[in-house]
Amino acid sequence: MPRLIPLALSLLMAIPVFAGDSAISAIIADPPQISLEGPNARMTVLIDGQHADGTCIDLTHQAHWRLAGPPIVELQPGGVILAKNDGETVVEVNARGKSLRIPVSVRGSQSLREFHFETDIVPLFGRFGCSGAGCHGKAEGQNGFKLSVFGYDPQADYASLRKEARGRRIFPEAPEQSLLLTKAAGLIPHGGGRKILVDSEAYTTIRDWILAGAPFGRSDAPRLLEIRIDPQERVLAFHTRQQLRVMAYYADGRKLDVTRYSRFQSNRSAVASVSEDGRIITQDIPGEAAIMAAYMDQVAVFRALVPRPGPPAQFDRPAANWIDPLVDAKLKKLNIAPSEPASDAEFLRRVYLDVIGTLPTADEARAFLQDTHPDKRSQLVDQLLERPEYADYWALKWADLLQVERAALGHKRAYAYYRWIRESVAQNKPLDQLARELVTAEGPLDEVAPASFYLAVKRPGDRANAISQVFLGVRITCAECHHHPFDRWGQNDYAGMAAFFAPISVQNLGSIQVAKITGPFQVKHARTGEIIPPRPLGANILPESNNVSGDAREQLAAWLTAPENPYFARNLANRIWANFFGRGLVEPVDDVRSTNPASNPQLLDALARSLRENGYDVKQFIRTLTASRTYQTSSKPHPTNLKDDRNFSRALFRTMPAEVLSDAITQVLGVPEKFDGVEPGLRAIQLWDNRVRNYLLKTFGRPERMSPCECERITEPTLTGVLHLLNSPELTDRLRHDGGNAARWAEQIGDKNQLAEELTLTFYARFPTVEERQTIIRHLEKAGSQRRKAIEDLIWAMMNTREFIQNH
Repeated sequence: MPRLIPLALSLLMAIPVFAGDSAISAIIADPPQISLEGPNARMTVLIDGQHADGTCIDLTHQAHWRLAGPPIVELQPGGVILAKNDGETVVEVNARGKSLRIPVSVRGSQSLREFHFETDIVPLFGRFGCSGAGCHGKAEGQNGFKLSVFGYDPQADYASLRKEARGRRIFPEAPEQSLLLTKAAGLIPHGGGRKILVDSEAYTTIRDWILAGAPFGRSDAPRLLEIRIDPQERVLAFHTRQQLRVMAYYADGRKLDVTRYSRFQSNRSAVASVSEDGRIITQDIPGEAAIMAAYMDQVAVFRALVPRPGPPAQFDRPAANWIDPLVDAKLKKLNIAPSEPASDAEFLRRVYLDVIGTLPTADEARAFLQDTHPDKRSQLVDQLLERPEYADYWALKWADLLQVERAALGHKRAYAYYRWIRESVAQNKPLDQLARELVTAEGPLDEVAPASFYLAVKRPGDRANAISQVFLGVRITCAECHHHPFDRWGQNDYAGMAAFFAPISVQNLGSIQVAKITGPFQVKHARTGEIIPPRPLGANILPESNNVSGDAREQLAAWLTAPENPYFARNLANRIWANFFGRGLVEPVDDVRSTNPASNPQLLDALARSLRENGYDVKQFIRTLTASRTYQTSSKPHPTNLKDDRNFSRALFRTMPAEVLSDAITQVLGVPEKFDGVEPGLRAIQLWDNRVRNYLLKTFGRPERMSPCECERITEPTLTGVLHLLNSPELTDRLRHDGGNAARWAEQIGDKNQLAEELTLTFYARFPTVEERQTIIRHLEKAGSQRRKAIEDLIWAMMNTREFIQNH
């Protein structure tokens, strides 16, 4: 019974506390007064209930709305006020026993509507999924009708509607009979199903546009400048709702409510999901979610902070360095307490795997655990950073990103490219220097190893994306064909980056291959044919970049590594952080954008500043990370952080990379893995050639190196991998090998206590628990004369435990 008391208390703490259940002192309207101008003008009014402490909850959908003046507007669900006639009126709102009055004025409601295809019709295609990549927006279109993805090419979309299919899609003489409407409304068979209702505003808008002659609109029509989302951020309780409003701002000063035509998406639906009409619903997991709103080619973000309900989490641990207060500040906002400090054994195994991708030996583990020096952890990190395995492990990571691929480069040049990477890591070459050398590489590939990048990645656009993704964390591939659906980048941005690499070609000069400049730094715009000069992402056009006698890549490298670059240091800091903490502050690490914000922006800024100020010294940066109390936190959760996997309140369990797991298995079995075509004794993390055939490496997600994307490496556990460890004949043969650990231990370690220690130190880098020690001894005693077989059984069982397979 006593054991049930803590459980009952934890369950009580987990009961959601609804902010909406407490009394409110007032209700507030946003905006407090409304001015509607033009036909079909509307405004989504947000109603907040304000508590005495100043916090607010959304009451928009709970409020009661009524007209307290002339009926010149229509009240629609969700706080939408729609103009019908000119004049003045008042809307009265009641919620939770409080009331307020909202003055409303309407002007120009009866004026003739001037239609613009790009601003009135194209957004509807995006809102209802017609121009999505799974429907008419895919490369070949759908059933003969093709739209540009997310409406990036309005001219082409207009031509598809007006000129193709003998004009049958648009019928101005009888708009209701237009295929565009009859299919979208489900009045005739449509593969995509019914998208709009006949009595909906979307239907009316399309019908009236067709009735007006389906104009494209004036070429000088005011362009969309930006969209804004209201509110921009809010603290929300579990299982509560929040209505969003999206406003579009135009060059002529107009601002329109476009909530109904915006696309919404949450970057973490487990914390907060969002409906198609912009209504957020929080779940029962504490954390932070970014809700993206997209309208035409603009995006905006709402941030929801969802703290754990219950009494405040109590913790007050001393900080080891400047990282810890920044982590703790976020945890306090989420009402989450961190786990206890990691034991020496936890730290030991974790830091070996994170720094050098290698397990400690039993002797190394024993020596560290018995060491009483107060600075032994920092001393261990210093030692690991000087070991050759450090260069092997981190060269493997960079070889993946920089696409050291034998099939594309050939054996000799691929190896030289890898050696340049490994030597750079071993020398602790500053990361900005490494980036400059790669970007500006030129000359014979046999002499200038980083120039092999231009042979491994051949197309200018692919080179631009690789450099952007690896060194900036920015993906621009989709901007080759259309505006990025979740970011600011368009085709001009893609072309501007591609122009830096357009004239770089690898040519055969006799028996050698040379990377050289062969033309001007410019490309043709894929859609318009316009000549685009080089331009870094988000920067102004470089004035000297069209000079063929110069190398525009020098300017790109200078911009890339400049202190004021908003991406470079943040991206590299985030990538290194992810290696040590199991996930990035931005995740995925190579998908940096405003609609995928960092989980702790202040921490990421500080990390980037630290890396930049230390001269991009990776080893020093690693010392800082591993010295933090945050890194040296246990993986054991408790009730307040059990569901937290993004805020670093505990160490995360992580599957080892394929090569690291292969070497770990080799180490505990005591029998080397045989790799095809490779000299005996070479470890998996030393394999520069990712084409070396090996079933275990393939099964556990070794990347193909066909792209710079981190997503190529499989990091999640798979059923195939589990079954391989359980049943592999090759592993069984190595387990039973006469030269393996099982045979050696059976012959050399007669004491059962000593053997129990050797096993747990080898597999887990710790001494056995009392229960483990007793279990091992009993198993050995039962084996009798079959002692070696019993040891083989123990090795097999321990090799298939989560504690061995994962880093934690």
